[in-house]
Amino acid sequence: MSDLPDWARSMLEELGSPKLDEIASVHTGDLMERRHGLRKDDLVKIQLDARALSEGEDTWVYGRLLSSGKSSIELLNTDGEHVYIAREVVVRVVLVTHTRPAYIDDKKLLEFERADQKRRSNLHEKVEKETKGSDDSHIWG
Repeated sequence: MSDLPDWARSMLEELGSPKLDEIASVHTGDLMERRHGLRKDDLVKIQLDARALSEGEDTWVYGRLLSSGKSSIELLNTDGEHVYIAREVVVRVVLVTHTRPAYIDDKKLLEFERADQKRRSNLHEKVEKETKGSDDSHIWG
């Protein structure tokens, strides 16, 4: 942790200072044992295309990766702002450190996703029951 920049060190402490050795990327060796790629909660620095910014603005954004979609990257920056960055203006993403195990090894994340899926399913069922038959105004006759 001592080789991390100050901004990353403080964000890592907020996450409970996980042991970084246990969650490092594995790029070589047996295919089943390799673990690499960006993960939820990774600390990253992102370089933006200067043409998309006002003159004099810093082209680097630092923070914790919240999610990565087709068109944007969701980040909690070092100022505590929740920002979305259009992928079209991203020049480079640099992984500073992982803060969680790889997706397939992350039991907490898998448990969360399972519970969230169940919650969403229950919510959809509830909404369907409450609205069933109430939106028939478009039917003729």
